[in-house]
Amino acid sequence: MQRRKFSREFKLEAVRMVRERGVTIAQASRDLEVHANVLRK
Repeated sequence: MQRRKFSREFKLEAVRMVRERGVTIAQASRDLEVHANVLRK
C-alpha cells in the first residue's frame, strides 16, 4: 500500500478549517476523508 501525498493547498485548507473556522479535528478529518491523526501532525 502506498502512502497518500497531499498538496500544499490541501494541507493549508485543512489548517484553515481547524484554526480559523473553528471546525473540530474530528469533523475536519471526516470532511477531508483522512484519519484524525494525519491532521494532528
